[in-house]
Amino acid sequence: MAFDQRFLEELRQRIPIHTVIGRKVKLTRSGRFWKACCPFHGEKTPSFYIYEDHFHCYGCGVHGDVISFVMQSEGRTFGEAIKELAALAGLDIPEQTYQDRQRIEKQHSLYDVMLAAQDYYRLALDTPLAKTGKQYLLERGILKETFETFKLGWSGDGRGGLIHFLKEKGYDLELIGEAGLLRKKSDTEWGGELFFNRVIYPIHDRKGRPIAFGGRIIGDGQPKYLNSPETPLFSKRRTLFGLNHLSSLFVRKEVDPLYNTVLVVEGYMDVIALYQAGFHGAVAPLGTALTKDQMGLLWRVTPEPVLCFDGDRAGHKAMLHAAEESLPILTSEHTLNFLTLPEGEDPDSFVKNQGGEAFLKLIPKKQSLCDAIYGIVSAYVDIKSPEQRAALKTRLISIAQHIDDKILSKEYRRILLDRFYQQFYPKADRYGTFAKKTDVNLSNRIQKIDKEQIDYKRICILFAILLHYPELLFSVESAFCQLYLPTKFIKLREFFVGIPFEGTTLDDRINFLEKEGFSDLINAINDEFSISSSDQLSQKFDLHLIEKQWWHFYGLLNIQELENQVELARKAWVESPDEQHQNIFVARVKALEIARTGSNNEQEDDFL
Repeated sequence: MAFDQRFLEELRQRIPIHTVIGRKVKLTRSGRFWKACCPFHGEKTPSFYIYEDHFHCYGCGVHGDVISFVMQSEGRTFGEAIKELAALAGLDIPEQTYQDRQRIEKQHSLYDVMLAAQDYYRLALDTPLAKTGKQYLLERGILKETFETFKLGWSGDGRGGLIHFLKEKGYDLELIGEAGLLRKKSDTEWGGELFFNRVIYPIHDRKGRPIAFGGRIIGDGQPKYLNSPETPLFSKRRTLFGLNHLSSLFVRKEVDPLYNTVLVVEGYMDVIALYQAGFHGAVAPLGTALTKDQMGLLWRVTPEPVLCFDGDRAGHKAMLHAAEESLPILTSEHTLNFLTLPEGEDPDSFVKNQGGEAFLKLIPKKQSLCDAIYGIVSAYVDIKSPEQRAALKTRLISIAQHIDDKILSKEYRRILLDRFYQQFYPKADRYGTFAKKTDVNLSNRIQKIDKEQIDYKRICILFAILLHYPELLFSVESAFCQLYLPTKFIKLREFFVGIPFEGTTLDDRINFLEKEGFSDLINAINDEFSISSSDQLSQKFDLHLIEKQWWHFYGLLNIQELENQVELARKAWVESPDEQHQNIFVARVKALEIARTGSNNEQEDDFL
């Protein structure tokens, strides 16, 4: 039975691969990913790594995705593995009509047509008729071995050679046209070949299958670059040139990690030139600005791809467009970085003129998304014009508001406005108050916006709630002690748990902790906790709601332990079905629901 590719992609995305592999072997964290002793060969030192959408063993070389893991580890057929994973994901396998089967069969036929077309173009590059095309590539510095790596080709004169070649292999004109290889005379009639007198750049999917072609005209003619039209296999908004090479980054352990940086550049030649210089993570959009779908592809490989732009005004415009496009889908775990080349240079020319090592030295100079946005939107502001300054401030606030993640949005707003006031009002902070010293290096103050920073805020809020309401400690102590904390908070937790604070005033507790050497931490907690007194808290919440908020933030930090606490609360309520135990159970269930869904941001905003 053939399965729809869209269904298979949804299945792969629905099931985190580490959860399936974790049923077979014990996993341990390795940075952002996981590692384990390989289940396919005996070993004592882990060499089996699980990435976001695939696994790879550096010991025996086994490699695959979540479907192939089930097949290999359980001896199942492809269909059996699909059924098992679909049940695990809660997905119904779509029933196929006759039309569905025809469409899937045609899709497979289109892959065959495209592969045959790639062979035709590749062989044509070695004929005398391709002399001008091959000379163009060699003059651009492309090595002959790179011809094969990227399957570069030559279209020929477009007078029927490709059509004849494909018909001899049994493909009819309708299928050749649907593959995007022909021009259309009308809605019902196919014309001649789409590409002629062009160097051909095959465009591959993640699995390395050709799904489209790009062609660069040699000699006179327009357009200079031409891509295949949209087809059942190809959507230019959902793929990237060079995408098929990204999987090699995970097995290149012998090179400087910077050579494995995922780089987004402008064109085919930039990707190829960087690949030749050792940067195998270079990709390019296909004649469009970077789209949300393409960002999603990049984030499956790395949380921080680097977008590389020219240093001129057009480069700044493209950079800002990409930045603004990313804002609604930005998270604390997925962002963008930006690398600006010297004016007049693109990656291709830079590598040719200065070499790969010079480009390698540029990568650490990349800018964060926040820094890049501020630099671009403020670059052309007249500092003497109050109207332009006001417009800039309004735009910075608007940019932050476009981020759907509310915590992250508030962080961007804070940092962008900090930058604004430092630039235009260097003696005042963003609240209009004047500081005694202004020699603080702003770049050292602006913290990286990432999950660690947001988790730090949530930890501060947990401590602040208990500082204001120590009577809550009795019901949350067990979970509180299970929480993983940065080193500096561990000692403070020992005091919270070990000292009988109940019955003391807030000032008494603060004074005691400051005398014990926790002044900096108490200040940090108060800085991150926007409600500064227990009186204000009590005006807004009762104790039950305060405890509910505590569990909310706890769940965001440690959802697994919160699940355990829900079960303990349920058992306690069953054993003692009174109102107090019921309230505790309901509060923890609500917190767990919020932690799982990411909802209830309004209540979180009250604290952040």
